Amino acid sequence: MGKSIKDGVWPVMITPYTVDNKIDYDGVLKIMEWYASQGVAGIFAVCQSSEMHFLSRDERLELAKFVIANAPKGVDIIASGHVAKSLEDQIYEANEIIDAGVESYVFISNQFAREDESEDVAKKSIEQLITQIPAESFGIYECPSPYKRLISPELLKWCADTGRFSFLKDTCCDLDELKRKTDAVKGTSLKIYNANAATLLESLKMGASGYSGVMANFHADLYVWLCDNYAREPEKASVVQDFLGFASMVECQVYPINAKYHMQLEGVNINLLSRTKDADLLTGSKKMEVEQLRRSVENFRKTIIK
Repeated sequence: MGKSIKDGVWPVMITPYTVDNKIDYDGVLKIMEWYASQGVAGIFAVCQSSEMHFLSRDERLELAKFVIANAPKGVDIIASGHVAKSLEDQIYEANEIIDAGVESYVFISNQFAREDESEDVAKKSIEQLITQIPAESFGIYECPSPYKRLISPELLKWCADTGRFSFLKDTCCDLDELKRKTDAVKGTSLKIYNANAATLLESLKMGASGYSGVMANFHADLYVWLCDNYAREPEKASVVQDFLGFASMVECQVYPINAKYHMQLEGVNINLLSRTKDADLLTGSKKMEVEQLRRSVENFRKTIIK
């Protein structure tokens, strides 16, 4: 058995910017405080929601180190930023973040091989990376950009059997495949965290260890409740799951701008600027949808989560 990370909810952290397009570190602190207030197990920093593909190498390293150094008490940090093209740069960045004290360094699955290459190529890349990076704990994120490479149950088992993998952010959105993956890593230290809201409850029943997805930027506490209570209160858990699955359709709106707007409504002092989308795309009607979602969540907490 290798190193184990906490069960529960790991929000994919968004990156706030100043008006002159620099990382807003005061905003980073406020976002982390908000996550902690929601009861999360940890934070997944420098991921796609963090706009890692739009950050320079220095920004990725600086952001990861800042989050690690300023993590709220009781909140662990995992981080990626695994987007460099050369193997040499990938190894350098990983070691910098690991040396800063990250709980687990997370590889991006599509970096292991080109889209037209086989999983054997991906496996060889993983072997090469973990041979040259002396870390105790790694993770894998099935990031959809620039293309989605899902990890097969067979390769996932191989990773687990190395004793050096602790985390998979799964994006397959397929319960049959999730069952094969949870079965493959049973009894190992590798834990699966579902990124898909609609399948979360069923995946927890199968053996998934928690949630790591976009919607933890809106109402992470409801995901925390579901992960903590689904076995003890199955009837209520089913109601919560139905609500979370429906509410997750806001992902299809203007993310991450809408998440930043929601955080503003929560009292987190950041602006709506992003490097991936124009903030003006969040129109008045879309803002109303976010406001209505937030009020619906507040009512749901009062009537269901008491």
